[in-house]
Amino acid sequence: MARVMVPRDSGAPGRVVPFLSTFVFVLVSVVPLQLPGFAAVTPSFALMAVAHWTIYRPDLLPQSAVFALGLLLDLLNGTPYVGTMALTLLVARTAVLTQRRHFVNRDFTVMWLGFLALASGTFALLWAIVSLLNGHILGTRPFLFEAALTVACYPVGSYLLARLHRAFLRG
Repeated sequence: MARVMVPRDSGAPGRVVPFLSTFVFVLVSVVPLQLPGFAAVTPSFALMAVAHWTIYRPDLLPQSAVFALGLLLDLLNGTPYVGTMALTLLVARTAVLTQRRHFVNRDFTVMWLGFLALASGTFALLWAIVSLLNGHILGTRPFLFEAALTVACYPVGSYLLARLHRAFLRG
């Protein structure tokens, strides 16, 4: 099978890769995994994509794109509080952006630990926002399980995003 070579940083097609890959990750984030003995659960692949592109190419995934994709995620999930994921993804992007110098060109273990901290903070914020909007404190178990599942699935998402990054973009 012949390999097709795509020129790196090939202008407009390459520059839309962060948005398109995050869009695909948003769509995958709403597909429930059927695990025996558990309700339908969904890891936040969208958070993985936002974290990856914010670390490596924040210029190609601006705040407006993160906000729009977060709104789309809320609409696809059918959440009663549209905008909660948009807000949490924006906060996550800002947190990663302020600390990105600590993650560029680091081992995967450092990246995974950083993502663990990011996912923990993001789901804690999401829990607090949804609890506030509901008017009472919600149980933490679903949020903790989703955060743990997201962190557990991070190696797969990170691998796919890194392959896309190397295939289409420089730097």
